[in-house]
Amino acid sequence: MDEFSAKIEALEHLWMRSWAQRDRNQMKALASKDFIFLLGSQTPAILDRASWLEAATTRFRCNGYRFDEVYVRRHGNIAVFATRMTLDATMGDHEWSGETWLMDLWQKGKVRRKWRIVERTLSRPDTDAKMPDAIRSMQLWR
Repeated sequence: MDEFSAKIEALEHLWMRSWAQRDRNQMKALASKDFIFLLGSQTPAILDRASWLEAATTRFRCNGYRFDEVYVRRHGNIAVFATRMTLDATMGDHEWSGETWLMDLWQKGKVRRKWRIVERTLSRPDTDAKMPDAIRSMQLWR
């Protein structure tokens, strides 16, 4: 693995550990101002940054994760991170663990030159009809 790929993968682990530890400040520091979370499912749903930070520290809990083979690609000041991930998570009282496909976009800032996560897309091979409504219920702009 090259140095750049290792750096992005380390940021991914920091992001995931922050979620598991419900560390809002660390996630906020890693997320760009226009961050979005996209649930890719039969009926997709999104969360903006404020909604994600609230949900990830309260109702949408990560209890553990494991990355499979990692793919990292750089496009100038943008990095793509993709992997199949085993996720141990809950949405309120609803169990939401299993295999997911994860794709994150990272962008290097022009001023501070730090990498920030811009977009996270999680998609599951199943068609859990409860998840899109559960994600929408966390949208703070409603």
